[in-house]
Amino acid sequence: MHVFVTGASGWIGSATVEHLRASGHQVTGLVRTDRAAETLGAVGAGALRGDLDDLDSLRSGATNADAVIHLANKHDWANPAESNRAERAAVETMCDVLAGSDRPFLVAAGVAGLAMGRPSTENDVSPAIGPDSPRGGTENLAFDYAEKGVKAIALRFSPTVHGDGDHGFISYLVGVARAKGVSAYVGDGSTRWAAVHRTDAAAMIRLGLEHAPSGARLHAVAEEGVPSREIAEAIGRGLDLPVTSVAADRAVDHFGFIGQFFAMDLSSSSVITRNLLDWTPTGPTLLDDLASGSYFRV
Repeated sequence: MHVFVTGASGWIGSATVEHLRASGHQVTGLVRTDRAAETLGAVGAGALRGDLDDLDSLRSGATNADAVIHLANKHDWANPAESNRAERAAVETMCDVLAGSDRPFLVAAGVAGLAMGRPSTENDVSPAIGPDSPRGGTENLAFDYAEKGVKAIALRFSPTVHGDGDHGFISYLVGVARAKGVSAYVGDGSTRWAAVHRTDAAAMIRLGLEHAPSGARLHAVAEEGVPSREIAEAIGRGLDLPVTSVAADRAVDHFGFIGQFFAMDLSSSSVITRNLLDWTPTGPTLLDDLASGSYFRV
């Protein structure tokens, strides 16, 4: 299968490209730089120059592919409205191309905000609807295209997709702890984050492409929930810093934007995904990765 991948040189995307190539798929990745194109070339993948604002490139990539895996996002935390706008325009552009073809369109989403007071499941419908919602409401937008002949599949990622080289939320928490001189958690530290290793997430994406039906919601979750206090304690050990609690009303002051997420319980289940795809995560746990020291290299 010829697969067009946006975000192909990113944290999850680069691992996904490697898994797809190892399984015999032809891959073309959307890239912004020569260096990214060279990285894809090293694993036998092609490159298409462009970005999320270059709708002509997105149109071309989708037109010439048997399937699309959309992983790119601007992640502009200072201007989320711009990220949401670009995301929605990109998904509309590619899905318009795929309409009527029954070709797969796999779109990145998250498990955050799907349920309150319990782990979210694949049966939970995303509450993000419309252009002003997180990620521009593109999970539901993609499912709207299922009625127009697109095989739409949601890829819902854990709040932490961890591993050596991660520059995401856990790396950010490490940076806050280093800057503040203390590793903190919010309240009593009982809130939990679902977690998955990068390679396990990539394996799930490849299986989803090959086996998931239209309308499937797939959860890239290896650990249902790692308590925030345990995350803070592991960071404290890694940096040799004291560990303390921060009151919920001070979370954003202490952590910055990530404080609102670290104060939330973002636990999630992947039982349905595992059974549907025969997917069994085998990578290191989040605490294993923190214990390895990779997050603390300067």
